[in-house]
Amino acid sequence: MSDTPPVRALETRMSEGDRLQSPSAARNRAIIAETLAQFLPLRARVVEIGSGTGEHAVSICRVRPDLVWQPSDIDEAARRSQTAWSSECPGQIAPSVEIDASAERWSEALGPIDAIFSANVIHISPWAVAEGLAREGGRVLPPGGRLCLYGPFLNGADTAPSNLAFDESLKSRDPAWGVRDRQTVIDLMAENGLEGVAVIEMPANNHMLVFERRDG
Repeated sequence: MSDTPPVRALETRMSEGDRLQSPSAARNRAIIAETLAQFLPLRARVVEIGSGTGEHAVSICRVRPDLVWQPSDIDEAARRSQTAWSSECPGQIAPSVEIDASAERWSEALGPIDAIFSANVIHISPWAVAEGLAREGGRVLPPGGRLCLYGPFLNGADTAPSNLAFDESLKSRDPAWGVRDRQTVIDLMAENGLEGVAVIEMPANNHMLVFERRDG
C-alpha cells in the first residue's frame, strides 16, 4: 500500500491498486448510509457529486440494494478509485464520470435523475458549486426527488467551535472555500424550488440536509 494525497482531499489516503481508502469514510460511512437510506426514494437513480474514494457509494448501496448509483468527481484518481470500488456492487454502481457541478446543465448527459447526494464537497469548493447543485437539482429532479448534503455547517451563535476553526483553516488554504452557513444553503435551495424537509445532526458536528423538489 502507498500514501496517495488526491486533489482536494484534506487527509492522507491509502491506496491498493486503483482503490483509495479514506480514514474519514471508514469512521462515518455506516451512519451516513443508514441516515441517507431513510430519505432516498425507492429504486432511485442517484447521482453523487464529489464521490471521493467511492467507499460511501458501496456502503449506501449495500443498505439500499434497490438504488442505482452514479458516482462522479473532478479528480481522475478519485474516479478510478470509484470505478474500482463499484465492483463491490455489480450492476448497481456505474463507472464514475467527470462532473463539474459549477457548470451549466452539468446533468444533461446523464439521463433521468431521481436524487442527488453530495458529502463534504461544498466547503472545499467555490460557492458556485453549491449554486450549481441547487440550480440543477431544481431543474432536473422530478417532484418528490431529493437532494441531500452532508458535512459541517455554520449556524450562527450555535456553531460548534470546531467548525469555526475549520472554517478559518479552509479559508487560509483557499479564500473561495469555507464552511457554509446552513440557513444560506437552505435559502439557496428554496430559491431553486427545493424545499427543506430535514436537518439531521450527525457525529463530529456534521449535519445531513435533505431537500425535496416541489411539485411544479
